[in-house]
Amino acid sequence: MTSPALQLGAATAAQSAGLAWDAVRVPRSIGLLALEALGTRSGAVIEDDRALYWLVPTGSAAGWDIANTTVLGTGAKVLVPPARRTAGPGPFWRICPGDTWLTDVTALRAAVEDAYRPEAAR
Repeated sequence: MTSPALQLGAATAAQSAGLAWDAVRVPRSIGLLALEALGTRSGAVIEDDRALYWLVPTGSAAGWDIANTTVLGTGAKVLVPPARRTAGPGPFWRICPGDTWLTDVTALRAAVEDAYRPEAAR
C-alpha cells in the first residue's frame, strides 16, 4: 500500500516526519504494554529492537512530555520498512498500515501513561 503520505517501497527507507505524519517513539517494553492497551484503536506501528513507533497526525503530539519517549516531527527521519516486512532483523511492521494507519494521539498518550504505571496499579 502506498499513499502520498507514506511511501512503502521494496526496501526500508528513511522518510521525513512532520509532513503528513509525525511519529512517537516509545521504548519497546513500554510500547508493547501500550499496544496491548490500545488494541484495535492502534494504527500502524513500526518496531525495531529497541522501540515501537506510532504514526500520528502531524502536530497532534505538540506538548508531549512523557519521559523516555520522543516525538519525531519536522526535521526527523523515520526508518519505514517495506509493506510486507512483519519480522526483523531491522525495522518491521508490528501492525501493518491499513485503511487507518494513524493513531489518535490522545488514546496513545493514555495507553503509554498506563503502561508506565506499576503493574499493581494497572
